[in-house]
Amino acid sequence: MASSSPVFLVGEKLIVGAVDTSFLSATSRILPGTMVCNGPAIFGLNGSVGVSRATVMIGPPMQPGVPASLEVLGIANVYGNLNVYAVSQFTGLSTKLGTVIKNALSLKNGVDVKNALNTSNAISVKNSNENIGGVLNVAGAINCTWLENRLAAAMASPPKGFDMHHPTKKGWRLTHICIEGPEAAVYYRGKLEGSNVIELPDYWRGLVDAETITVQLTPIGTYQELSYELMDWGTKIKVLNNAGSAINCSYVVFGERKDVDKIVVEYEGTIEDYPGRDQRSIVGYHYDYRPGVNG
Repeated sequence: MASSSPVFLVGEKLIVGAVDTSFLSATSRILPGTMVCNGPAIFGLNGSVGVSRATVMIGPPMQPGVPASLEVLGIANVYGNLNVYAVSQFTGLSTKLGTVIKNALSLKNGVDVKNALNTSNAISVKNSNENIGGVLNVAGAINCTWLENRLAAAMASPPKGFDMHHPTKKGWRLTHICIEGPEAAVYYRGKLEGSNVIELPDYWRGLVDAETITVQLTPIGTYQELSYELMDWGTKIKVLNNAGSAINCSYVVFGERKDVDKIVVEYEGTIEDYPGRDQRSIVGYHYDYRPGVNG
């Protein structure tokens, strides 16, 4: 057979093309049935005849009803780059111990467990649940129609409330609704007995506008003619009893925060048209979302 690359038989080894046979001296590497091919090898109708795109080219191209071009029943080791230009399907466990970089669309329809750093520079579409056991750091915007709808329902909901485990009844829950008003109000309450001065927290000096402070006094036990005076620029409140008896009362002190802008209570348009600096807090949908009520 005329050929510029002859075929050799060395024992039970088939050698195609000129070869450096020095490796044959290592008898431990000589296995029965070995074939050595030193040039590009083409198996099947892979459509690459005449074009050396790789050392081994296997066909035929993937088509419905055509058997697979390559089947490995054991372990396949790849120590270099593995480039996949078509569909890659894993029906069993896939363990990746190194860096995985995805620069194109990634579709996952099953469970995806990640115990290491995952960096994605492209769109990732996932049609199943994903559980994250660690910290999720997001440097950019998050677009989520479902979450935006829930937040919109929370913002449009008349009552703002929260739901918690009942403190005294096992298996029960306790629901409260937050107080609503046209200001960023702060309150401080307590009882006054044996003294005539209400000592407000020191932080009120920097938090509350003293000119907005109001005080509600309620006598305890017997009627008292109570009144009050602001002292020390709103950090102390002097309580007076015109009846001359000892003071024994409860109190609630209200004030408006001065470290934030006053809210615009009424405005025309949609929520995007709010004319002030938006400081309105939105609680999570778990607290105030009720099917059929506000969502």
